Amino acid sequence: MAILEIEGLSRAFGGLLAVDQFDLILEKGEIVAIIGPNGSGKTTLFNLITKRLRPNSGKVLFKGENITSLSPSQICRKGLCRSFQRTNIFAGLTAFQNVQMAFVSAQKKTSTLFSPVKEMFSEEILKMLDSLGIADQAGVMACNLSHGDQRRLEVAIALALEPELLLLDEPTSGMAPKERFSMIDLIKNLTIKRGLTLLFIEHDMDIVFSAAQRIIVMHQGKLVAEGKPEEVRENMEVRRIYLGE
Repeated sequence: MAILEIEGLSRAFGGLLAVDQFDLILEKGEIVAIIGPNGSGKTTLFNLITKRLRPNSGKVLFKGENITSLSPSQICRKGLCRSFQRTNIFAGLTAFQNVQMAFVSAQKKTSTLFSPVKEMFSEEILKMLDSLGIADQAGVMACNLSHGDQRRLEVAIALALEPELLLLDEPTSGMAPKERFSMIDLIKNLTIKRGLTLLFIEHDMDIVFSAAQRIIVMHQGKLVAEGKPEEVRENMEVRRIYLGE
């Protein structure tokens, strides 16, 4: 069953076609990576899917519903959530409070005389932080977390929004090599455990080939190849465009 369908999606900046007539079908439960050289349109595609940018043409369907005209917040409430290439957290709040804000938003809760916000979802928040390996950092201000822990916190925030489809833009960016594999294994396991669908952008080919069930290759805004990791690895067009062979 398709959870995401992209049909003829395009976006131009002046005379540059950043995304050009892009089509994609993502099946429920898949773990799919998008790769491509810098400037190939990967992040622009994410921005079009989540309505951070308005497409010039084409449409996006989520669980069969056309979401092309919805706002980013409406799309998130539908169950399609994302992270960003640059860490996007509330630096002036603790790790606990960051995740709490996501839970409150997802559940549409507000504080009352009998249930102040600071007491809401305490158990769920600590479980979420623990699942990302940062429960011991719950009381630490987000700005004081290590880069790796900030990336983990961002994933925790996205998961607290209760997505069915999770889009991650370079989730291991800036991490040490050992941290990268630990992070992607953690994300993969949480995706499977929660029955989610995962679409992620990644530049580290070792990460991509170890984690993805299917790989999408972009170049100059177009989809130029897709398939299982072993198929993409042997694709001569991919080797020429992406691997420099």
